[in-house]
Amino acid sequence: MKKLIQFEMKKIFAKRLTHAAVAAVLLLAVGLEFSSYQNMYAFDGEGREGRGRQAVEIDKGIAEKYAGTLTDEKVRQIMEDFKPAQDLHGMNAAYIYQNATQSSAFRRFSDLEGNWNGRSVSDVFGHETIKIGYTYGWLRTSQDMVKVFIFLQLVIIIMLAPVFSGEYGGVDNIILTSRYGRTKCAAAKAIGSVLASLAVTTVVSAASIASALILYGSNGLDCSILFAPTEFVDGYIPFNITCGALLKYQILLAFSGTVSVTGITLILSAICKNQMTALAVSAALYFLPAVLPVPENSALFKLIAFLPLYNAQFVSLMSISQMGNGLLYSLWAVPVAAVAVSVGIVVSCRVFARHQVL
Repeated sequence: MKKLIQFEMKKIFAKRLTHAAVAAVLLLAVGLEFSSYQNMYAFDGEGREGRGRQAVEIDKGIAEKYAGTLTDEKVRQIMEDFKPAQDLHGMNAAYIYQNATQSSAFRRFSDLEGNWNGRSVSDVFGHETIKIGYTYGWLRTSQDMVKVFIFLQLVIIIMLAPVFSGEYGGVDNIILTSRYGRTKCAAAKAIGSVLASLAVTTVVSAASIASALILYGSNGLDCSILFAPTEFVDGYIPFNITCGALLKYQILLAFSGTVSVTGITLILSAICKNQMTALAVSAALYFLPAVLPVPENSALFKLIAFLPLYNAQFVSLMSISQMGNGLLYSLWAVPVAAVAVSVGIVVSCRVFARHQVL
């Protein structure tokens, strides 16, 4: 059985289309990291500004100055240090961006003119202890990984759509079946597919994190995601976790989404007698949740959020609260994925084995 599984995995990875798809998602993972890095901007309020590497250095220097637990004193100091020196002409100071630390403070604690709005840390964050530091690079990494993981799940579909459908017109499977039996051959295909998808997900996740570590270092991984620039305030995860925890849960949900999409694709690959049909139907079902008119505050969305597409996007699923803890609900994606892939293996094996008998 072990040799059969290895053989099926080699068949998956031997295809040129698989090579191209995996290479493309790896290039996307690394490319997005470097693109975000090069497009970063920061101004220190004293005449020094820059983009790319220089912007990261400026942001890190400013973050280090105020690093540690966020206090009312630090808030007032940041507001004073980066108070706009020019007339804003009616522009809301809360949306002005000079650097990541300034934007994080102004979005929560600024009035229209850039003065402290009188709100305390406890007014904004309740009883949470907010540790601040350089988190911007890691938050941008998380943002980029959403795109990477969506594309990754499409790559999984491309890899696995031919697993069963591509065998309906070939003779290789007939030879293997006569030697090992139809049940073992079908099971080897399914198990090999799951292992292949997990392997690719591991490599892509590692590439994203490794690129970020090279560009930003490990600083900020133990800091809160709540003290963040404007783009990560509205519609983002509403509770207090560190950047490191954020990335761990995001990658966990990427794996659960990958496992779920593997189970679904295996079923369609077994049902469809044509590779292109299996690929097209799998891709269409994958994107179907994006066009369903289901609001995020509805009870139905709590079920739809477990679909692979929302696992890859992860923010909506992580933001659903249960007993005041959004993490608790999002972790249900793991057993849901286990059920999905189990059903996918069983159904695809039975459908394919029945075809072999016929």
